[in-house]
Amino acid sequence: MSERRVRVYDDKQSLADAVAARFLKRLAEVLAEKPMAHIVLTGGTMGETVLASVAAAKGRDKVDWSRVTFWWGDERYLPSGDPERNETQSRRALLDELDLPGANIKAYPAPGEHPTIEAAADAYAAELAAAAPAGEAYPVFDLTFLGVGPDGHVASLFPDHEAVRDREHVVLAETASPKPPPERLTLTLPVINSSERVWLVLAGPDKAGALGLTLADANPADVPAAGVKGRMRTVFFVDAEAAAEVPENLLTRERFWTAAHEVPQTR
Repeated sequence: MSERRVRVYDDKQSLADAVAARFLKRLAEVLAEKPMAHIVLTGGTMGETVLASVAAAKGRDKVDWSRVTFWWGDERYLPSGDPERNETQSRRALLDELDLPGANIKAYPAPGEHPTIEAAADAYAAELAAAAPAGEAYPVFDLTFLGVGPDGHVASLFPDHEAVRDREHVVLAETASPKPPPERLTLTLPVINSSERVWLVLAGPDKAGALGLTLADANPADVPAAGVKGRMRTVFFVDAEAAAEVPENLLTRERFWTAAHEVPQTR
């Protein structure tokens, strides 16, 4: 049965450091059981900050990174190397420092690589299928990182957009994003929810409303983050500012607790 947990940290840096440490521990557990780990990364300030904390962690070089494949939940449809691309941010923060085969970095296509953005979405879907077990459309994702926007969006699945309701595709082209740039590529919600674990990382007071609505089980069409559910576990890693406005009726031992009140674990 899938579990949902919330862990609260004092500030953004302690949050990022804690997530990084848990990630390295969880990755070691996965690699002890499987020949290859599939990790889905996110972008944004906290996504990059977490990866920078991984890069600085003492345990970083204990990981056999040749056995880790990185994907992304979404991407801004911008030229390769553009500083606003999630791939560029992830490379800068961590990936370029690792002993990692180029084939293990599964970046989304950039403009010009395919005739249309829809063809680019199909190409990434085909790449996912090529890495999947026989008969499946995508690999088993061991861990998916997500950020959450102030409007509750995850990846490039925005409130009231058709993409958040899509149950047929693996990858979609979003051509009218309310955030610039308007063109993006994204995994669909069912693909995200196929992940063994999903970790959502939120920081800052502007995320408080979205977190509260998500934990109150809002309609995913209105608050896409509320529709996220990893197969085994969904964890919200948040700082105190993001947690400040969570409704009191959700601040219970069963639904919500701080890192100081728990026994450290990743499973």
